[in-house]
Amino acid sequence: MLAAGNGDRFHNTSHDSKLLEPLLGQPLLARTLACAYAAGVRSATVVLGYQADRVRALAEAGTPRELALTFAYNSEWRLENGVSVLAAEPHVESEAFAVLMGDHVFEPAVLDRLFTSAREPDESVLAIDMRPAPPEVAAEATKVTLRGSRITGIGKALQPYDALDTGVFVCSRVLFDALRNAQRSGDTTLSGGIRRLAARGLMRGMDIGDATWCDIDTVTDLEAAELALIGTATTANPVA
Repeated sequence: MLAAGNGDRFHNTSHDSKLLEPLLGQPLLARTLACAYAAGVRSATVVLGYQADRVRALAEAGTPRELALTFAYNSEWRLENGVSVLAAEPHVESEAFAVLMGDHVFEPAVLDRLFTSAREPDESVLAIDMRPAPPEVAAEATKVTLRGSRITGIGKALQPYDALDTGVFVCSRVLFDALRNAQRSGDTTLSGGIRRLAARGLMRGMDIGDATWCDIDTVTDLEAAELALIGTATTANPVA
């Protein structure tokens, strides 16, 4: 689980990591870990960076007792999230593993479906949202293009696009080499590695249907996510 960034768009008065902020009374990171556990995850590596000690303490205190935690530290947490994924590599023992964003809210059933979906050897799968999105949401979101269920492109600037990236992945270990290759060309994003998998036909999208997901970048996003989760929002589309 990626929890290293400082959330520079999340302008609260304390300048604390946004992962410490409560969402419906539960710290955001603790909620994400609880959702992973509800989806069947029993061991997780949390990648730390900004305010590492505080974020680690929160994870240890707020995690379900049966969820075994390990921690990795990304000293270059100011770089993009692909660096954090590589920091977790020494702790990953399984051939298929989830890659989750600490600041993304998702329904456990979505991650469960990713794990149980049929995958070819070395294939990875991303939960995508194919619903029409408001322009302001699409502008901030990472987008994907598709050929059937195969992802052919990923990035924020894609136009036209077929779906939004929800930030919930189940990946094979070939992702790590793809990320290293991307970094050698100067791209430290997770999307840079995913693009290389897509070019090899190893990246598939799974539509989340009417499930709710939220990407918490700003205080306004957090407030909108609370509305969506308690069922008072006027739309089931994502908050980006």
